[in-house]
Amino acid sequence: MFALRGVRKRFGAVEALGGVDLDIPTGQMTVLIGSSGCGKSTVLRLLLGLIAPDSGSVLLDESPLGPAQLPSLRRKTGYVVQDGGLFPHLTARRNVTLMAEHLGHAAAAVAARVAELRELAQLPADALDRYPAQLSGGQRQRVALMRALMLDPDALLLDEPLAALDPIIRAELQTDLGAVFARLGKTVVLVTHDLGEAAVFGGTVVLMRAGQIVQSGTLADLIHRPVDPFVTRFVSAQRRPLDGERA
Repeated sequence: MFALRGVRKRFGAVEALGGVDLDIPTGQMTVLIGSSGCGKSTVLRLLLGLIAPDSGSVLLDESPLGPAQLPSLRRKTGYVVQDGGLFPHLTARRNVTLMAEHLGHAAAAVAARVAELRELAQLPADALDRYPAQLSGGQRQRVALMRALMLDPDALLLDEPLAALDPIIRAELQTDLGAVFARLGKTVVLVTHDLGEAAVFGGTVVLMRAGQIVQSGTLADLIHRPVDPFVTRFVSAQRRPLDGERA
């Protein structure tokens, strides 16, 4: 569905991406992983058309992504950020329905869609009429997922959506979101720095470092068939805390 071809992007003196080639297949999960500052969130912003490459091309359905395609792209792409990004002055329900109402969707259809998504996201019914400050972190992320899915987009892009949650809520949401993604069969691009999270969601794992893709493949490929010493170091560093606890 998406592709990058020789994409370079700088922010001042910092080279965020240095000639990246990447294919994101339709209907599958792709996990972008790496340390902070490696360029993974920049890739997501390019796919959304929030920024443009300095050189190279971003492709949507094999066609170059330009200003004329952005309105269509935004309507068929759901986006979830780390803290949910909910409007604090709107209830959870209004956060979910705002765009559908703006586009003139029938009230009955909107209500039916909200009910469907609430069940899918496993959000308590009474949470819909609360404001974001009255919701738990996990509930806010469930509302953010509902909002991203409201217009039934072809793709979901998620930028470290669970990073700010405590471990127990995070593990619960990982399991729930994994089931949602498997059920929907949409194109999903997830940014994370957590190898364990990549293991839960599966799909293609793309490990980045300093604006470059180091290795792309299954998690088993990274663990058992690393193509670079950095891959081994990255995997080992994330496993070490658990190994220490077992010892």
